[in-house]
Amino acid sequence: MSALRKWLFAGLLVIVPLVITLGVLNWIIGTLDQTLTILPEAWHPDRLLGFHIPGFGVLLTLLILLVVGAAASNFIGRKLVSWGDAVVSRIPVVRSIYSSVKQVSDTVFSDSGNAFRTAVLVQWPREGVWTVAFVTGSPSGEVAAYLRDEYLSVFVPTTPNPTGGYFVIVRKSDCIELEMSVDAALKYIVSMGVVTPPDLTAPAESK
Repeated sequence: MSALRKWLFAGLLVIVPLVITLGVLNWIIGTLDQTLTILPEAWHPDRLLGFHIPGFGVLLTLLILLVVGAAASNFIGRKLVSWGDAVVSRIPVVRSIYSSVKQVSDTVFSDSGNAFRTAVLVQWPREGVWTVAFVTGSPSGEVAAYLRDEYLSVFVPTTPNPTGGYFVIVRKSDCIELEMSVDAALKYIVSMGVVTPPDLTAPAESK
């Protein structure tokens, strides 16, 4: 029985990650394949080839992103984007949603931004209990005016689903900056501490 139990768990260790990975990839490819609906029906790969090949939507999405990015990078493209932003900012309800999403995307995807590029250790949800969080910036405006010391804005993700979490403002001196990459930190969080980052090393004690 011990041998059967050992084989069962060994099989689960092989099959479960594979099934979950294939399921996620299938969902992503299936979602991106929906972009093919923007093409005329006569241009659909399924119609041209006579059979379905998954993944053409991924190629079309990448092509669209490259074309839009190239167009928005030149002078005329930037003017058109600015004009579009001005038009959207005049539409009630839509402008509040669009401006919020745009601020977040500009912060996260900007080359000069520091959001989600540093992993830190913080005491959460109470003193003496530690977790891994990500720095999203520094408090500013009215919030910063009420804070006397230097603080950091951090995102504390939930486990095992890191898409949810809590936004907290923590004193910078109470944060311990980690050397691990954001990808390694995410693996550490999603695995609930099972997958330890290879570069996770404790700092040398001062003598």
